[in-house]
Amino acid sequence: MKKNRLIPLLAASAVAVGSLGIARADTAYTASFTTSITYQNIGSGTATVVVTFYAENSGTAINGGSYTLAPGASSSLFAGNVTGLPAGFKGSAVLSSNEPIAATMVQISTGDGTLVRNRPLSNGLAEGSTNVLLATVLRNRFDTTSRFAIQNTESTPINFTLRIFNADAGGALVTTDTKNNVPPNSAIYYDMGTLTGIPDNFNGSATIEATGKVVASVMELSVSGVAASAFEGVTGGSNAVYMPSALCNAFGGYNSFYAVQNTSNSQTANVTVTYKDLNNNTAGTQTATINPGAKQSFTTCGAVGANFNGSAIITSSGAPIVAIGKVSGLGVSSAFIGASTGAAKLALPYVRWTPTAIYNAAQRQRAFIAIQNIGDPLAASAVTVRYVDKNGTTLQTQSLGPLGTGAKQSVNWSQVGGDTDFGFYPADGSFGGGAIVEGPPGSQLVAVVRIQSSDPGGASGVGEDYTGIPIP
Repeated sequence: MKKNRLIPLLAASAVAVGSLGIARADTAYTASFTTSITYQNIGSGTATVVVTFYAENSGTAINGGSYTLAPGASSSLFAGNVTGLPAGFKGSAVLSSNEPIAATMVQISTGDGTLVRNRPLSNGLAEGSTNVLLATVLRNRFDTTSRFAIQNTESTPINFTLRIFNADAGGALVTTDTKNNVPPNSAIYYDMGTLTGIPDNFNGSATIEATGKVVASVMELSVSGVAASAFEGVTGGSNAVYMPSALCNAFGGYNSFYAVQNTSNSQTANVTVTYKDLNNNTAGTQTATINPGAKQSFTTCGAVGANFNGSAIITSSGAPIVAIGKVSGLGVSSAFIGASTGAAKLALPYVRWTPTAIYNAAQRQRAFIAIQNIGDPLAASAVTVRYVDKNGTTLQTQSLGPLGTGAKQSVNWSQVGGDTDFGFYPADGSFGGGAIVEGPPGSQLVAVVRIQSSDPGGASGVGEDYTGIPIP
């Protein structure tokens, strides 16, 4: 096996028992989640994917099975169906393959009578870092509390130190926690709702400094409601971050927000957010000075008018930054990582579409893809989206229009496949499908995918985002 993708699993469970052991899912924070790992073969040959699980703070491997996957194909593994995982399992996983793979975690609320319908999404990471940043962590702030996991990606035990900073106090250090001898491949979990030293109504950010490489993943859970989202930790800052999704009362009520963190311990960051419409015109700007270690929130509606649908470029003079994008409204609760670099090819491991009648009955999901060009201008048809089924067969290829620097275009399966299924197979009840975004060699593309579900009758819906994964 020559390629690994390491995935912290949040509250992965063999039955409907979550990380707090609460079976009744009145809110997102008390809900029970089970993880589905959706993975895609981004290599040129048939992949043999071996999945191994590890309980929290344990180096003992649990066999998750071995699976074959054709080039370009996507499949998924539901943790609740893995025989070796006990009830209430909470831990991490490693996917090993003879071909490069991409993976996205899907957190599904599985408690009896659950009211939580959104599916938090975050990407698995092929490589860790000795320094990881969490741009936002909350405790009962904005009706949200964060839980996060930190996974050792090394083959030997490591130590790490977690530091949490208060955004309301200029980035002041609030608490520090050190863990020693964390076993290989295992994860340590934190709950901001119970973590010592964190005051109520807390709004902040976190850093992780380790003696070896680690990865991290965060879930944001509503304390009194059912909103839930997830995102992965970032392994370094830059002076430019790109957001393919920028919205102000768009499509009937979607709004975007950005949490921007200064990655420096000593230097301020002078930040400008520039919003671009679909014609690549500047629609508005925002500025702020962010102290070392601190974060600043930006609201798209604070710079542009209603019905805005576009993209954003966040730049910093001075210290490097990282940023998390969030979208809310009409039932959507979404979070995704801003991109500092693009790629000519992107993997989208989790893409679905279902006919209107079935979607409106809230039985299956739809994927909406926003693609942004952060490199040189690209002509019409230079960028394509290839929809690949579970067997590795390309069913449709979609060509995009011209994309100027910073511009975006939104696409979905129905634009080329009509009101038909993609990624669902009614004949046998199986599922699996993804997409590959491709531009000319040297082009710089980023993408955000929204997985959306409807409420019965189609009056509203829920949705969560993940970012496209660069293909080497």
